[in-house]
Amino acid sequence: MFTVYSKPNCPFCDQAKALLKSKNLPMKEMVLGVDYTREQLLEKIPTARTVPQIFSDDQLIGGFTELKAYLA
Repeated sequence: MFTVYSKPNCPFCDQAKALLKSKNLPMKEMVLGVDYTREQLLEKIPTARTVPQIFSDDQLIGGFTELKAYLA
């Protein structure tokens, strides 16, 4: 199960979600301001400076570029 921490109107977030959907991989989206706050994200991932932040189960993959490499 992939978890994508995203925010509205984020092209890289949209690309990450589209990539996971195209591969029929299970995904849960967490939306900034709805499902989490910036503070909660930084508690979970202190080094996070951008979104998306993507996890496979409990393992941090990184952003969209790292997701592409992970799935290749």
